[in-house]
Amino acid sequence: MISTARFSTEPWGTLPGGDPVQLFTLRNAHGMKVAISDLGATLVSWHAPDRTGRLGDILLGHDTPADYLAATTYMGGLIGRWANRIAGARFTLDGIEYTLDRNEGNNLLHGGAAGFNRQRWDASEDNGTLVMRLESPEGDAGFPGNVTVQVRYTLDDDGALTIDYEGITDAPTPLNLTSHGYFNLSGVPATDVRGHVVSIDADQFFEVDAAMIPLRRAEVAGNAFDFRRSAPLGARLDWPNTQLALAQGFDHCYVLHETLDANGTLNSTPPVREVARVYDPGSGRELTVLTDQWGLQFYTGNYLTGLKGRGGVIHPRYAGLCLEAGGFPDQINMADHQRVVLRPGETYRQVTQYRVEVRSGV
Repeated sequence: MISTARFSTEPWGTLPGGDPVQLFTLRNAHGMKVAISDLGATLVSWHAPDRTGRLGDILLGHDTPADYLAATTYMGGLIGRWANRIAGARFTLDGIEYTLDRNEGNNLLHGGAAGFNRQRWDASEDNGTLVMRLESPEGDAGFPGNVTVQVRYTLDDDGALTIDYEGITDAPTPLNLTSHGYFNLSGVPATDVRGHVVSIDADQFFEVDAAMIPLRRAEVAGNAFDFRRSAPLGARLDWPNTQLALAQGFDHCYVLHETLDANGTLNSTPPVREVARVYDPGSGRELTVLTDQWGLQFYTGNYLTGLKGRGGVIHPRYAGLCLEAGGFPDQINMADHQRVVLRPGETYRQVTQYRVEVRSGV
């Protein structure tokens, strides 16, 4: 093991071809630690104190690299080239139609069958920050252009894990990245998150069809999707709602508030701002999500029932929730598709932060 006070690395098994897999751990001054693998730039675990000071793992995960490769849940993975779905696994860009990897029915999901979460990333340390780098060649999952992506993970003493993304390309291509961590703030992965209290700062969400492709924007007001004021998740999951029944829970993208520049024009990239909070009354842990993105996919682990997780734990339904910042699902096929197109000479940028603190009181 190579170790400093805040950063360490150790072997974590091998891939089927024999390539070694490493596990990197970031620590802060208060005992919090986040483990990340170079397989998929994956968030493997996050040990955080509860209100008594006891550490618990607030991320769902698996025991070995082989388990991650065998799974279909994308636990903790860095998702690319495209987070979420592209309808019909096709899009047209600059008059050229591209056909992509169909790995969920007729659609592309999370970058295809060999997405970024299944690739081995190059890793290095930069003054306590973990830097991950990946080269995605022309034709990867059917996407145009050679793309280089760099992701920086930094854990500070305030309990904030900042994920700083960059990407460049040599040809126009869609790029939409996210982190797919499953949070259970209780630290007890055999339980569900129905008791968590959720708030999301959004007035609209996307209704979806049976294939989970966005149909239209809808207002959250007056229905189960309104988390503008904090609400217990379980009560909302039980709310009679056609969209919830279709997805068997929440698996919908929220339209986050954006800002105008001095000329009254919509900012192409919003500022980093708070967009969601999750609180677990039992442990006192609170998760705050901040991002400069315009979409937030809220997923409640609707298909985790019976899944074997770390340490042999069998997860129940709703064992963890995801808050995935990025563009909108299928946005490359929407009217504002140029917003998710990266061109030569440009740099894709995203900053998303997950901050975990302990709230005083009950």
